Amino acid sequence: MNIAAMTFRLRASWVRSLKEKRMIVKSLTAQLQNRFHVSAAEIGEQDTHRILVIGVAAIVPHNAMADSLMEEISLFVEENCEAEILEETREIK
Repeated sequence: MNIAAMTFRLRASWVRSLKEKRMIVKSLTAQLQNRFHVSAAEIGEQDTHRILVIGVAAIVPHNAMADSLMEEISLFVEENCEAEILEETREIK
């Protein structure tokens, strides 16, 4: 059993308030949770309204499945979020 963990650092330059940011974060984390059955939450930069830091974690049976899942999640975030991906980190524990 392994843990697949990802962190996305995104920039939403059009966001003007923390309320707008929260709407984007809630939408993205809910979509990730519903589609991939993972845990997802905002894990940093909560007071900065244009930067979003989203953490995603899942328990997987083996490394190959972890790699596949992380690739699918990465593509999903890229295609379904208007924010620009500044940084993405992946880790398998």
